[in-house]
Amino acid sequence: MSAIDQQDRPRQPKRPWTDVKAWAVGRDKGDWTGVDLRDGANGRVNLMEVVMKTLASGIVYVNPKPYLRSQHAFHPTISDLGEGELLCSYDLGEAIEAMNYQTYRSRSVDGGETWQFEGPIVTVSSERRCVYSIRTNNLSTGLVGIGQRCWRDDPEEGVLNRDNLGYAPMDTIMVRSDDKGKTWSEPLAFESPLEGPAFETCHNVVELPGGRWLWPTSTWRGWDGALPNGEKGVVFISEDQGATWPEYGVTFSGDAEGIIHWEQSTIALGGYDVLSIAWVYHPASGQHRPNHYAISHDAGNTWSPARKMGLDGQTCKALRLRDGRILFAYRRNDKPGLWANLSELDGEELRHLDEKPLWGAAISNSGMVGDGNNSDELSSLKFGFPQMIELDENVAYLVFWCFEDWCTRIRWMRIDVAA
Repeated sequence: MSAIDQQDRPRQPKRPWTDVKAWAVGRDKGDWTGVDLRDGANGRVNLMEVVMKTLASGIVYVNPKPYLRSQHAFHPTISDLGEGELLCSYDLGEAIEAMNYQTYRSRSVDGGETWQFEGPIVTVSSERRCVYSIRTNNLSTGLVGIGQRCWRDDPEEGVLNRDNLGYAPMDTIMVRSDDKGKTWSEPLAFESPLEGPAFETCHNVVELPGGRWLWPTSTWRGWDGALPNGEKGVVFISEDQGATWPEYGVTFSGDAEGIIHWEQSTIALGGYDVLSIAWVYHPASGQHRPNHYAISHDAGNTWSPARKMGLDGQTCKALRLRDGRILFAYRRNDKPGLWANLSELDGEELRHLDEKPLWGAAISNSGMVGDGNNSDELSSLKFGFPQMIELDENVAYLVFWCFEDWCTRIRWMRIDVAA
């Protein structure tokens, strides 16, 4: 354990509660906007009015010449560089498992209103065919990217094995930039603390007080279907700013039920406390379970038993706001589209304050409905991977990928989350 700063864990802001029946009598005209009725079993509702509003939306990146070439965008991550400068990294390829799939970047100097394309993060120089997928973050040491270099020896095969959901051979790699992302180091492979043999690239590095780094990921089958350590959601742990990753903590285990915990989102809560959430998928049936969350009180070494979040979604990403509330953005199952949910932690219990559809509420479904091959369904999703930062107090800046006008693009939204 590193010498993590000793500090009191921040208390979550308390909000007024009352008996649901007594308050319902005085509620004007049945207007329940901003009230969490899902806590009705506890006999309480939240009296604090919360109404999220989408303030603006625009495009980070879209194929500038779709009439000439196929180019799709996926998996954005967003970093605040200060003084209105933002960097967004994302993956581009002819298809989501294409041989030319790589991570690129765009920059904004006006707080995310407009964006300029800058090019790839990694220049592929290997004689052996490979693709990169990297997630970036602005840490105390500068910009850091972490992810995978996937070896593509057979140009007629995708990244996923359609027979067993196995993954092509890969290395875990890191890149760094000390000039705000204008130039990047060569990718450096690092040794994983356990055998995957493959690992999901679902998150950037999370920096905790005292200098500990966490990388949320999950074990993934090899191309031959081997999974020696079982279905595990994990966080890799580094005490030397990513030079080595000798330890890991198990956030979620799906071995008993044969479930996968995909697309983890992990946020620091202050002090030693960390929250991780996951998309819960049962590959044998092709069905999704409600999202789970777990909490660590020792900076990621050990985690509480998984519990249901009260959200029925797939990919779900989190942002801890400055006032302690938590904003979730997720691809929803029971209703179509990308949704936002605003919650707070009361001890270790999540209480929902408000929810709002953000994109795609009119489409037929959110994808991966269990009707086909799970590898094909995973590669056929039409939107996802929401990432957020809080630019101004109570204003969240969201990026995600979505399918519009026959190609996928990176879209941004500005969301007011004021109470």
